[in-house]
Parts: sequence; structure tokens; C-alpha cells
Amino acid sequence: MDYDSPWKEVVEDLFEAFLSFFFPDVHKEIDFSKGYQFQKDELKKIIKGSKTGKRYADQLVKVHLRDGSEQWLLIHIEIQGYRQKAFPERMYIYNYRIFDKFRRDVISLALLTDDSPKFRPSEYRRSRLGCEVLFRYPIVKVIDYRDQWAELEANPHPFAIVVKAYLKTLETKGNIQQRYSWKKKFLLELYQYGMNRETLLAIYKFIDCMMEVPEEMDKELHEDIKTREEKTMPYITTAERIGVQKGIAQGIAQGIATIIETKFGEFGQPLIERTKQMQDAETLQQIMKKLLLAQSLPEAEKIFNELQAQA
Repeated sequence: MDYDSPWKEVVEDLFEAFLSFFFPDVHKEIDFSKGYQFQKDELKKIIKGSKTGKRYADQLVKVHLRDGSEQWLLIHIEIQGYRQKAFPERMYIYNYRIFDKFRRDVISLALLTDDSPKFRPSEYRRSRLGCEVLFRYPIVKVIDYRDQWAELEANPHPFAIVVKAYLKTLETKGNIQQRYSWKKKFLLELYQYGMNRETLLAIYKFIDCMMEVPEEMDKELHEDIKTREEKTMPYITTAERIGVQKGIAQGIAQGIATIIETKFGEFGQPLIERTKQMQDAETLQQIMKKLLLAQSLPEAEKIFNELQAQA
């Protein structure tokens, strides 16, 4: 299961809420009345060729400060879903590359979504012969919220729901029935908070993609939700449901493109173009799982041909 794509999407869709929940000290310093801009293309240029491992969950955001001391600065967000020894080095390298390009302050933040309690990389240090480099950055470990379940249940913040859904995704690995029950609970909760439609759709998309269940169970779930429609929030329409699924497919396609580019470089471009034309999230998910194990371009092409023929 690709866990990074849903996180990337919900961070981008609900950026201000993301900061207010996970990094409140950073959030209170930003003047959101002046807006913010994601710098996707710039980040791709900056990290191109990095030997520390390229990942598509990275975000770079231009924001404005409340105190007026500087017109704007940049926030670099890294979502890390697995243990990696080189992670602190990557954080440091990306930080100084961004600073070198823009000559503006760069705030690097790490959201650790892995399930290892001991993996808590929060600094990069290097020293030799009296010369020392020390780079520290704030981190949040999502599994730490397991001990705060009661507080999460009482908290109407959008990311309290996101965190609950993710924790139960990890907890229900291998138990589809339990995952189905929790997914149903969380989706029904969305209609009880009185949140605006944009926020509801973003969280709905996260839960729907993250808490994957068999197609038949998914259909049953959404029909059940429809029959329980709350007067305070209209049910998500068919058109919006299609939009959510399309967004999920696009997120997975991004991940596939990154894998292909990393493994095969420019020779994999035809497969990337094929990926862009695909809209079935389930087929894309199957391709991604098998593509991670592909050792050659012909093997990757065979995976595409077989799974597309079955779709």
C-alpha cells in the first residue's frame, strides 16, 4: 500500500490545518491572510539528481510572516513512511539547496508516518578536525497519538480524524472486517462536525484511499452512508465521488512515475505516459506494488501489459 500519496494530498489540500495541528508554533507565525503557494516545480529542480533518494511526498511552500520581519520564507515538509539511515542527511541537503536557490529562510519539518517507535531522526551532524555541521529540525511521530486516543476522539480538528484513520489503518493490517468497520465509523463522523465541503472532501479522499477494502465492501459502505445522509451536510454527490476517485488515481500515478523515473530514467518515459492515461485506482495500485520489485524495463513493461489486460 502506498501511504505517502494520501498524506501528500491531504497536506496540500488542508495546509493551514496541517500546520495548526502538527506544528502549532510554526502556524502561529504565519500570516495566512496573504495566502501561500506550493513550489512543486522548483522543488523538483532542486532535488533532481540527489543521491539521498528522491521521493514525491516532499512539499515546498512559500508563506508570509505575521511580524513583517521578512516578506516571505519557505517551508519544506518531508513525509517519511519508513526507516532510513540517510533521512537526516536528506533533510539537511534539501534545506541548504533550497536556501542556496532562494536565499530565504527555510523551515524544514518532518512528519514520520512509519510504525517504528525508535525511528526519530531530528538532526544531522557532521564534524572533522574542528569543523562541525549541526542541523536540527522539528519532527512529529504519528504513532505517538496512539496514547492520546481519548483526546483525538474529543477533538473536532480535521487532522484529528486524519490521524485516527491512519492509526487504525496500521492497526487493521490483515483484518479487512475491522478496517471496514473503522472506515465506516470515520466517514460517518465527517457529517457530524459541520465542516465546510472542501475540508470534508479532502478528509473523505484521505480515508477512502488510505483505508483500502475490497471493492464490494466499499460499494456497500458508500450506499450505507448515503442512506444515513445528515441534514447538516449533503451527501457527497456521484460527481464528487468520481472526483475523489480520480484524485486517488492521480496520486498513485504520481508514485508510479517516480518509481519508473528512479529505476529506469528517461527510458521509462513511455511507461510514464501510459500511466497518465489510466484512471482505475485499483489497477494502478496493483501496478505500483509489483513495479517496486521489477528489476528491468522489460519486466516493468510486462507488468503493465498483464494488469491492463485484466482491467
